[in-house]
Amino acid sequence: MEMAKKQNNLNEINKQLELAEVVDVERQQLEVVEVAVVDYSKRAQWLRAAVLGANDGLLSVASLMMGVGAFGSDVKIMMLTGIAGLVAGACSMALGEYVSVYAQYDIEVAQMKRERGGGGDGRRKSEEEEKKSQLPSPMKAAVASALAFAVGAAVPLVAAAFIQNYKVRLAAVVAASGVALIVFGGLGAYLGKAPLVKSSLRVLIGGLVAMGITFGLSKLVGSQF
Repeated sequence: MEMAKKQNNLNEINKQLELAEVVDVERQQLEVVEVAVVDYSKRAQWLRAAVLGANDGLLSVASLMMGVGAFGSDVKIMMLTGIAGLVAGACSMALGEYVSVYAQYDIEVAQMKRERGGGGDGRRKSEEEEKKSQLPSPMKAAVASALAFAVGAAVPLVAAAFIQNYKVRLAAVVAASGVALIVFGGLGAYLGKAPLVKSSLRVLIGGLVAMGITFGLSKLVGSQF
C-alpha cells in the first residue's frame, strides 16, 4: 500500500514537471514572437525614411528629366535639370525629416516629463534618460533621407549621362527607373516582411504612371509655345 502511494506521488510529480516544461517552452516561443515583432517595429523608422527617400529621389528626378525631354532634346539641359532636382530634393527631404522627427522627439520628451510630474527619484530619471536614448535621432533621420534621395535620383542621371541620341536617352531613363523601382519596392517588402511581388508591382506601376503623366503634360504644354 505504501509503495503504491509513493508511486502515485512520483507519477504526480512527473506530470507536474512535464506540465512545467510545456509551459516554459510556450513562454519561450511567445518571447521569440515578441522579439520578432519588436525588431520589425524598430525597422519601421529608418526603413520608411530610406525606402521612401530613394523612391522620391528616383521618381522626382526621372519625372523632371522626362518632362524636360518632352519638348527638348538637349542632353545638357536634361542633366542640369536632373542635378538641380537632386540637390533641391535632397535638401527638402532632409529638412522635412529633421523637422518631423524633432517634433516627434519633443512630444515624447514632454510626455515623459508629465508622467514624472516634475520630480522623481534617481531611478525614474535614469529610466527617462534610457527612453530618450531610444528615441529616433532627428539628425540621423535627416541625413538618411537626404542620402536615400540622392541614391534614387542618381539612377536616371547615370542612365542618361552618356547617351546622345534623344529617343534612346528617354528610353534608358524609363528602363533604368523601372528596374530601380522594382528593386526598391522589393527591398522594402523583403525587409518589412510584406508581399514581394505585390509591393514591387505597386511601386513600378505608380512610378511609370507618374513619369508618363509628367511627360504627357509637358508635351502638351510645350506644344502651346
